[in-house]
Amino acid sequence: MKPLKFQKGIHWLQVVVGEILLEIKGVHAGYGNLKILRGIDMKVPTGGIVTLLGGNGTGKSTLLKAISGLIPLMEGEVSFDGVSVSKLKPHERMRLGLVQVTQAKEAYPAMTVEENLVLGAYTRKDREATKADLQKVYDFFPVLRERRKQLSGTLSGGEVQMLVIGRGLMASPKMLMLDEPSAALAPKVVLEIFANINRIAKSGVTILVVEQNVRMALILAQYGYIIRDGVIMMQGDAKELISDPAVKESFLGGSVSDTTKALRN
Repeated sequence: MKPLKFQKGIHWLQVVVGEILLEIKGVHAGYGNLKILRGIDMKVPTGGIVTLLGGNGTGKSTLLKAISGLIPLMEGEVSFDGVSVSKLKPHERMRLGLVQVTQAKEAYPAMTVEENLVLGAYTRKDREATKADLQKVYDFFPVLRERRKQLSGTLSGGEVQMLVIGRGLMASPKMLMLDEPSAALAPKVVLEIFANINRIAKSGVTILVVEQNVRMALILAQYGYIIRDGVIMMQGDAKELISDPAVKESFLGGSVSDTTKALRN
């Protein structure tokens, strides 16, 4: 993949309103003695949608785990909302508003939809605000309101994805990290999920979405990073990445116009 060559100008990440919410500096991380990430630098501004793209085994999920504290850093620093969180435990990071929705789509099948959602608010003590947020989740995902008394083990794959995103929202995040929300879902369901992610971002929640569905992610996001072999190979405004010949050759094909219209509505 060729390096991205930008035209002269100011990019979205430089002019976006608000401060940098998440900053990653020189992060190395992995599993045991196996290093997966090699010197990752990344910024996510408040109120934006940023996507991290790449194929299988490139380090995308590992980076999210390093950010959320599920694996320790070997080197580098992770800062969130102006505070270094590199040594904080996952639940401490979550209390600060840094919330991850994992790729596994883990719902508790013997619990109802509403019980699963309320479980996402277990660190909160503001009961009235929690009730209000539950209604917001139902507004984002009306099917969950219809299924609220139904056991989550009876839901479809798309409904489970809505459930785990909703449960993440119940933690009152400043930033929601989504690990491949389109994985194993039908195209129509993927479009619905991404349209709702766009609505969630418009409500004020900053989004970092990790995806293999490059076209959908770049239509949704304002800025993108592409990772390969644990290194950021390319980055830039999403509208520039989606039209870049190297990205097209490696990831894309066909028209994006119809998808863009559906996502932005």
